[in-house]
Amino acid sequence: MISFSLAGAPRGKERVKTAADGHAYTPERTVSFEGRLAYAAQIAMDGRPPLDGPLALEVDMFMAVPASKPKKWREQALRGAIRPTAKPDWDNGGKLTDALNLIVWIDDKQIVDGHVRKFYSDRPRTEIRVIPFVASVSNDVLQRETEGVFA
Repeated sequence: MISFSLAGAPRGKERVKTAADGHAYTPERTVSFEGRLAYAAQIAMDGRPPLDGPLALEVDMFMAVPASKPKKWREQALRGAIRPTAKPDWDNGGKLTDALNLIVWIDDKQIVDGHVRKFYSDRPRTEIRVIPFVASVSNDVLQRETEGVFA
């Protein structure tokens, strides 16, 4: 398993923008965050080659509790009873892992199982875990398929 954390407020991948002259570009905040994520991944890989084969990916985004919230709400949020519904969107948090191509894995098409979760924390950060995929993880899906749920 490869596991690492990136301190600071989680970010989602922003849409490509178009400049007045018509050329497309990735916003600087996204480029910067992806660069920091890639660097943290390089440290976690510690010189190992990119993983090959099917992989499972877990992305946990820990967001700061809004200062405007009352103490009781804050306590519930830190316990996990209240979860963030604000940006970044969960799918845009997962898209940032494109920055891990050729570092943690060869290509993100290797990810066959992925989870992105959002929590509140006193320590905003993004945590990434990459695990070689084990087929038994998806036995419930295979069971539903053989029962005709997906047919």
